[in-house]
Amino acid sequence: MLKERDRALKQIALLIDIITISSAFVLSYILRESSGIEIRTPGFLPQAAVENNPTYTVHQYFLAYFVAVIIWCLSLYIARSYKFLRTEPYYKIAFRVINASLMSFFGYGTALFVLKAAYISRLFYFIFIIICGLLLLIEKAIFRAVLKKIHQQGYNFRRILLVGTGRRAEEFIRKVKRHKEWGLKIVGAINDDPARNITQVDGIPVIGTLSDLKDIFHRLAIDQVVFVIPRSRLTHVENAFHDCETEGVEASLAVDLYDMKIASSVMTEIDGIPLLSFTTVKVNEWQLMIKRIMDIIISLTAIFILSPIYIAAAVAIKLTSPGPVYFKQERLGLHGRKFKLLKFRTMRQEADRHLSQVNDLAEMTTDNFKQKKLKYITPVGRLLRKFSIDEFPQFFNVLVGEMSIVGPRPTVPCEVEKYKPWQRRRFSMKPGITCLWQISGRNEIGHDDWMRLDLEYIDNFSLLLDIKIILKTIPAVILAKGAY
Repeated sequence: MLKERDRALKQIALLIDIITISSAFVLSYILRESSGIEIRTPGFLPQAAVENNPTYTVHQYFLAYFVAVIIWCLSLYIARSYKFLRTEPYYKIAFRVINASLMSFFGYGTALFVLKAAYISRLFYFIFIIICGLLLLIEKAIFRAVLKKIHQQGYNFRRILLVGTGRRAEEFIRKVKRHKEWGLKIVGAINDDPARNITQVDGIPVIGTLSDLKDIFHRLAIDQVVFVIPRSRLTHVENAFHDCETEGVEASLAVDLYDMKIASSVMTEIDGIPLLSFTTVKVNEWQLMIKRIMDIIISLTAIFILSPIYIAAAVAIKLTSPGPVYFKQERLGLHGRKFKLLKFRTMRQEADRHLSQVNDLAEMTTDNFKQKKLKYITPVGRLLRKFSIDEFPQFFNVLVGEMSIVGPRPTVPCEVEKYKPWQRRRFSMKPGITCLWQISGRNEIGHDDWMRLDLEYIDNFSLLLDIKIILKTIPAVILAKGAY
């Protein structure tokens, strides 16, 4: 019953989104036709060639309308806008809409390009993306306010029976009381331990023991039973789960069995076997897929555009110092996978053997180590390193999937052996060409602060954050901030 209600709520939200997107499309079309302005700038959309006949123009825009609805709804789904309709605060909902807007901007533009929709005006395109994003933000605020009002009036509540009387049960009750917008109503608590003489839990009355479950189901309307008990009591509630199964009442087990400081729990399964997983990376498969697509597109584009610089750098290195053009070094990637990192060689051939001998990682960010390193850098190498040109071959590492455009910088195994335990968590994401460290000063930052920036990126990962880092990397490279 509860799943059906949630499914109906998501379908209503989807329908309202379609109406909002349609309204934005029509409004953008009216504004475009009444403005008489045309944007003539190079871009991924073809130049508009719209006929003056309004009827003909409307007919052409029908296909663009259907594509727009599909792309926007798919982007909202990927951004998980329909997953937490009852429970999320508005700022998170707004963030998901902004993510969906960015995905729609690129996705809709690509779709129109593939369909050769040359009749679509650039002005219309930009007006539509902006208006649709704004209307969705307003619509989500109203939708959430209506849901909250319905719950405050006592309607559409999920009636919960709580099993447990301990500390975690009290925390669960307090959270439910603080968030009326969740639509949960705890009708009573079950004492899972008869040895404890307790009559109420944080104001919720204890209405029976585990043996009373069936009788309670027959007397009260219960939508869901939530077991919030210590892990030491798990073996005592098996029959209670069977009672819920027999009566057709949904049963849930609180998954915070262990007090994890960083990791969050995720329910998964392998061939029907339910698994409770704890992960420290807050990212889903859709985000990883989009991140990988971005990596491929950006790396291919960069290799093509930068090819003259590749050739010039290779010739300069070959003519000014003996040795190979490329420097290949073993680095550690995702979860400790080893791969060969590519760079343009900027040092004399024996430099790696001398510079790898460090006793303390903090030493690598000191002025003494920098001066020692400068002795081995060639004149051409100084220029390449100053503007990060030596890193350009790593686009090939990105292309084959060993690295990403954005992620913690990969390090050599001998350095990793000296890591503190908390620093090893940086391997939980694929290494990247640029990162927060890269745009925050690079070699001007101490080693521990560098590691903290990597963990900050992992803990706050989003596609929007990746885009921000990429955009900030460009001026950081041009200005050579922290490079030597």
